[in-house]
Order: sequence, then structure tokens, then C-alpha cells
Amino acid sequence: MTNNTRDINNIFYIFIIAHLIFWTLVPSLVNQNLPLDTIEALAWGNNLDWGFNKHPPMSAFFLEVFYQIFGSQDWAYYLLSQIFVIISFYYVFKFSKEIFNNNELGLVSVLLIEAIYFYNFTTPEFNVNVCQLPFWSLTVYFSWKIYDGKKVRFADCFLVGLFASFGFLSKYLFVYLLVSIDLLFIYLMFIKKDRKFDFKYLITLEVFLIILVPHLIWLNNNEFITITYGLARTGLEQSSSIDHIKFPLIFLLKQIGLLIPFLILVWLLIKKIKIKFNLKDKKFLYLLAINILPIILMFLTSVITGSKIRTMWMTPFYLFFGTLFVYLFQTQISIKKLKSFVIGFVFLFFLSPMLYAYVSISKDDKRTDYPGKEIATKTQYSWDQQFNTKINVVYGNEWNAGNLSYHLKSRPVWEGIVDREKLDQLKDYMCLDNVCVGSK
Repeated sequence: MTNNTRDINNIFYIFIIAHLIFWTLVPSLVNQNLPLDTIEALAWGNNLDWGFNKHPPMSAFFLEVFYQIFGSQDWAYYLLSQIFVIISFYYVFKFSKEIFNNNELGLVSVLLIEAIYFYNFTTPEFNVNVCQLPFWSLTVYFSWKIYDGKKVRFADCFLVGLFASFGFLSKYLFVYLLVSIDLLFIYLMFIKKDRKFDFKYLITLEVFLIILVPHLIWLNNNEFITITYGLARTGLEQSSSIDHIKFPLIFLLKQIGLLIPFLILVWLLIKKIKIKFNLKDKKFLYLLAINILPIILMFLTSVITGSKIRTMWMTPFYLFFGTLFVYLFQTQISIKKLKSFVIGFVFLFFLSPMLYAYVSISKDDKRTDYPGKEIATKTQYSWDQQFNTKINVVYGNEWNAGNLSYHLKSRPVWEGIVDREKLDQLKDYMCLDNVCVGSK
């Protein structure tokens, strides 16, 4: 390893450690309660299954693992979220270095995406979107190994199937990446005909499907409830003709808006815009497939169905945008003239957590201001005045009941909405507002 390589690697590790510390520490200090999605998934994780009413199981699984280690320590779940973010950053860095065969450009590629809203301000909330991030980057990286290698290796195919299944079990929208990569391979094999089919490709599909089997069985047994929920979130059932135009345009405008800080950093990096690209360039085709094609497919989904695409759904889609833009403008980037870029990066790097802290402190009507611990303490006190048993079940919506499940020392299992028949079967129970706790 040369001194230059070692220096670049050290800068990268300083960056990701600083990111992890800031984005773990700031929400831990300024938030009174965990965010909504994290509480919901903790409630699901307390009663682990192969799926839940809103999402597949992966986010709940990782939260439950951390709960078993750390208990109800809020900082641990902010830490978990940042671990997922920096793993994805690591593989973006690793992939970018291989694309450019240049350590400096690899570093710039990952520093650029720190300016994207999805990888700073929204990361404290561990949810299905954040849960996808490492699996998205790992799937891209090992798919690249298959794409770029002279020989197709069993290990790479196995790992693509493994990480792709974990990503899909985090959120179904992961399929947009998988379809995009598959379309590239189909194009190369059957249209361009410069790649031969290898039966090792089937290993990826086999591993993917085998891991999904338990979830698919669960889906069938639960009337495909997660898919129904996802479709309901798009507003598909109420869509009108104008929605096929309105929602795609809104989608595009939002994507441009959230990329503004990123584009400013790109401008500071290159100053002059001169784009030269070659559609026969193997690397460029792959970068288009993993960056642009998934967004096009999402846009077409909105056009064809008239569905509303929620901004947060796009969280993993921009992980490799830094790599794409650096590849487009690499001939115009002077490593020796990065002063303005570094200043812009440092400014945005510190501005994001400061804004997060300001919003959290100045507004007192957010979910993270919910007095979950106080309500749990009062609930436990009221229970102890009436019963000598331990609270081991809780009923209600995921937010209110989930908070009780998380904050009560007995960690009662969340068993869904309030059900009179179920309550009558309990040894003891007590209801407060729309939440009931009980003992079996």
C-alpha cells in the first residue's frame, strides 16, 4: 500500500467515524423519544415473524437484535442506523475506487453523497429505507464483480443472491435495483451479444428465492397484507387521469429539489460543465443501470399507474450518484484544486446536524417529543396499584402501544389493536385511552 493510498483511506475512515459520532450523538441529545418508524419496528420485533402488516421483517429483526443487547437505550438505535449508513458508504468507496482505479476520485465520490438529504438528516430514524442501504451497496458491488470479471465466480453469485434477498426483505422497492441490473445483463447477452449466459447466474436466483420462501409463505397466509398496504400508500385506488401527469411531475421536481446541495458540491468540484460519454463504455453502462434506470422505472410506475411516489422511498436510489457524476466529469477534476469543494463539503457536513438539532429543540410537537418514558412510568404505577402480576402484553396502535412495549421494563409483547375477546382471556388487564396492557 502506497503512502497516498494509506492517506486517502485514513481520510475516508475519519470521515465515516465523524459521521457516525455526529449522527449518533446529536439525536441522542436533542430527542426525547425514538422516531415513529423505529418504535413501530421495535414493536414488531418484540413478536418476530416473517412479515408484518406494513413491511417485510428485516428492519424489525435488526432492531430486536440491538434491543436484546442494549435494552431501551435510545442512543443504541441511532447508532444502529449510522452503522447501516457507513457500511453502505464503505462499499460505495470500495466500488468507486475500482471504477476509477484512483483513490482520490473514489473518496470524492463518497464525500459527494454526504450532501444528499437521505444520507444525513433522515438517517437517525432507523426504518425500512435505512435498512436497505448496506444491502443496496453490497448488491451493486458484487454484481459489479460478476459484470466486470473475466470469469463468473460462484462466491460472487451467492453473495448477490444473499444481499439481494436481505434488501428485498427490508423493502419490496429493492426490486427496482434488481430489475435494472437484470435488464443490463439481458441487454448484453441477448441484444448486444458480447456476454455469454453462465449457469452460475442461476445461483443468484436460487439463493434469492430460497431465502424468500418463508416470507412468501407468510405472505400467502396473511392475504398479502404488506403488498396491500404498500399499494394503499401510493393512493392507487383513488387515482384519476390527471394523476398520471401530476404525480410524475411532482416526483421529478422533488428529486431535483433534494439534489440541490449535491449539485452545488458537484459545481464546486468541476466549475465548467462538459459532458462526454460513450454508450459503449462498459463502466458507464453499469453506472447508468444502477443510478438512472431505477429512477426511470420508478417514474414510469407513476406515469402508468398514476400512483404517488413518496420521497422517502427513494432513499437508497442515490447511493452511487457521486460515482456517476465523478465519472462523467473526471477529466475536469483537478485533485490539486479542491479547496472550494472541501470548504463546501465541510460546511454542509456540519450544517446538517446543526439544523437537525435546531429543528428538534425549537419544535415541541414532533413524534420525538412524545413523553414515552413518562407515560410508561405512569402506566406501571397505575398497574401496580391494582395488580400484583407483571405486564406482559400490550394492545393498541404501533405508536402508542409500541412506546409502552419499548419503555416498560417488562417489555410486554405487542399483539395488535385492542381486541375485546383477547382482553377477556387475560388474567388481568387495564386500559388507558386507546391502549390496553395486561397479564396472561
